[in-house]
Amino acid sequence: MNPVPAVGVVCLRGAEVLLIRRGKPPRLGQWSLPGGRIEWGERAVDAALRELREETGVEAELTGLIAVVDGLFGFGESEGDAGGEAEQPRHYLLIDYAARWLGGDPRPGDDAAAAQWWPLTEVDRLGMWDETVRVIRAAAADRAGGGRSDRAAAAPSTTIFSWR
Repeated sequence: MNPVPAVGVVCLRGAEVLLIRRGKPPRLGQWSLPGGRIEWGERAVDAALRELREETGVEAELTGLIAVVDGLFGFGESEGDAGGEAEQPRHYLLIDYAARWLGGDPRPGDDAAAAQWWPLTEVDRLGMWDETVRVIRAAAADRAGGGRSDRAAAAPSTTIFSWR
């Protein structure tokens, strides 16, 4: 089996980030970034905006590529579903973009059980995957003018890119 290419979107509105509660594995029931698989023939940037619309009903403008992350789920580490059930092993190559909210009120759709804005100050308390929290922090730092060298040092196994 090959890794599955997928996208995630860190959509920011002021001091808030848009999150979805996952309605399907992996990480069933947990808060995460809106996103999903890239369809055949679809550009990654188009997939990111499509998944954001499908899962949240929100419109946004992509502002940059934040990170490319290997998502290895169900391979024996403690990355199971929120309900404690074992999940089928999955390997996703996650392409995470930053985005600026343009309009729309969040409403869950597609794979999302819930969709809502969360204060950036709350993301550490939601029990999300460490990489998700890191990517959210990176997007917020970039928007505020933070540097990329801190992220590269904190996650040497992750390749960091920039559109700038």
